[in-house]
Amino acid sequence: MVELNTSAAAERNKEPIAEQLQRLLDPHSRVLEIASGTGQHVLHFAALLAGSVWQPTDRDAADLAQIDARRAASGLTNILPAMPLDVLHQPWAVARDFDAIVCINMIHISPWETTPALFAGAARHLRDGAGILVLYGPYREGGRHTAPSNEEFERWLQSKDTRFGVRNLEDVEVVAREHGFARAHLARMPANNLLLAFSR
Repeated sequence: MVELNTSAAAERNKEPIAEQLQRLLDPHSRVLEIASGTGQHVLHFAALLAGSVWQPTDRDAADLAQIDARRAASGLTNILPAMPLDVLHQPWAVARDFDAIVCINMIHISPWETTPALFAGAARHLRDGAGILVLYGPYREGGRHTAPSNEEFERWLQSKDTRFGVRNLEDVEVVAREHGFARAHLARMPANNLLLAFSR
């Protein structure tokens, strides 16, 4: 039997994120989720966007098992079996015609090189001439933290791994442009997070 972990942060932010996704995504989108973690987000989003199809992924085998256990228990038919995916291992072994890619709380808790890898993969796996990449998490703006809590969070991240850290929004936008993307949406979210959408 698979032991299921529950992320308190995912429970808190799933509804505000879902509200944004309902505005940004076509109701019948095919969506690739990167770093799906426990699977709490994908279950919530798939239930609300019943006409969409979701492909969850993660690089961790234990998380993949959790996602599939939650998917089976939910009875939802618009979530595909979870697939292993590490953004650094390219090309990704998933389809190349998604309408959207969603990546929540990854780029600050992984080395910087995952950010250009994410955009490079998105450029290949979104539909030609269409599709959006949606990112969520804390960001610096103009090189500065937007709240003391984000600065404290970064200290905690770097105590885990010095390669981790709250990224500068402008640096992420430079990488986006290098891969043919431009920021199309910015929403200020609870707990000093941003939800960003990039399109080509």
